[in-house]
Amino acid sequence: MINLDLNRIPQHIAIIMDGNGRWALEQGKPRSFGHQAGVDAVRRITSECTRLGVKFLTLYTFSTENWNRPTDEIASLMSLVLSSLEDEIFMKNNVRFRVVGEIERLPQDVQDKLKETMDHTAGNTTMQMIVALSYSSRWEITKATKEIAQLVKNGEIDVDDINEDLLSKHMVTNFMPDPELLIRTGAEVRVSNYLLWQIAYSELYFCDTYWPDFMEEDLHEAIRCYQTRQRRFGKTEAQVEENNL
Repeated sequence: MINLDLNRIPQHIAIIMDGNGRWALEQGKPRSFGHQAGVDAVRRITSECTRLGVKFLTLYTFSTENWNRPTDEIASLMSLVLSSLEDEIFMKNNVRFRVVGEIERLPQDVQDKLKETMDHTAGNTTMQMIVALSYSSRWEITKATKEIAQLVKNGEIDVDDINEDLLSKHMVTNFMPDPELLIRTGAEVRVSNYLLWQIAYSELYFCDTYWPDFMEEDLHEAIRCYQTRQRRFGKTEAQVEENNL
């Protein structure tokens, strides 16, 4: 059992849940089998995050680039989204469910189920689970830029009013703090167009474990690694240590 400092648990953990398809193929199963197993991992890690005191858990579920996958796999994923939105995982753990992304691109029945689940869990307060669905960071930044450009065009703000805070307010993620820790499973070492603005100073953790095999112990190891790092935000080590005195 890994000992964690419960006073230094990241308040926001973002995860790129990679490896579902490869996990299934290595077992001689269709890729959809891996996605189903990935849902079990979501349940497991969501419960453990609430137990540890994490306040925001953001899961990269389906990127805008994933629309280029075979149509049968997309259909399977959309069906899985519908079947996996069970109230039990949210109500049992007092978790609020939210979604970010181009939701209007999703099938109508999926949109309806997402809204129903968001409305039903809106009063839950222990943790917020945010699903990035039909999402990409470049889409989000482009969307925010267009909104701000329109404000300038309408004369509502001046160009000199544009700063980091304004841009952050126009992100679809404006309701949550930036992640302290980004985890990617599945042995790939890249961030894949995920929360590029928000992870500017996040600690990154990559592991070889495929998402369906990602257990509570793997989450603990990622957090343990996070807790060994000194977050300097551009300052020197001496400055950070002085501020901590």
